[in-house]
Amino acid sequence: MSDSGMAAANSPPSDQISVRGLTMAYGDFVVMRDINFDVSPGEVFVIMGGSGCGKSTLMRHLLGMIEPARGEIFYHGESFTKGDADVRDSYLRRFGVLFQGGALWSSMTLAENIALPLEEYTELPASDVRNVASLKLALVGLRGFEDYYPSEISGGMRKRAGLARAMALDPEILFVDEPSAGLDPISSHLLDELILELRESLGTTFVVVTHELASIFAIATKAIFLDTTTRTATALGHPAELRDHSKDPAVRAFLRRGEEENE
Repeated sequence: MSDSGMAAANSPPSDQISVRGLTMAYGDFVVMRDINFDVSPGEVFVIMGGSGCGKSTLMRHLLGMIEPARGEIFYHGESFTKGDADVRDSYLRRFGVLFQGGALWSSMTLAENIALPLEEYTELPASDVRNVASLKLALVGLRGFEDYYPSEISGGMRKRAGLARAMALDPEILFVDEPSAGLDPISSHLLDELILELRESLGTTFVVVTHELASIFAIATKAIFLDTTTRTATALGHPAELRDHSKDPAVRAFLRRGEEENE
């Protein structure tokens, strides 16, 4: 952890998310080791790095989908890693997740997709569920599309609909995996703007997995770089600061891709 912004492994966890000494592995194969960072409320925290570095794997660890080989993950100072089923469930209900493809049910309308978590985890009557679904769609710019099916809208609109569903239960943290995947530059830019608008208006914390430079510089308040060579996180901070001042050549090279062609 060469950059001064890297979190100290021994500091007590106190932020919304705190990761201490995390090692991710599949059997004997270590993906990343000794990862440490904190995420404060209202941040857009970006997990960045090249293909195969473990970005999505780290997000799955944060969601409890994969158990750490070593280390702990804390939410609000409470161990999520060592928590019992009730502790984990209480936090999972405060998370929203948008996976790469949007993960919408093709046989359901957009409103029906958003209604699923509301019907499962709340006791709202059907009329209120419909109103909440309409509100969430309006928040992502899809007012009037309640009765459309995923196949009837564009890829960018499906991503926004997936984000609306992830927001159905008013999560305090939204995890977003490769939001720009499969999108054209204009749709990607609009999705970046939407993330910033939601953070500003709702105070939501975002954890975003991406390798896209435009998105990284547009939305990140803080980013962590996972390095495939050293198999650890080698930088943590604001992307522009890391690009200009990181002592790690791999970090600078990643964040300066394409500069030569544009000169």
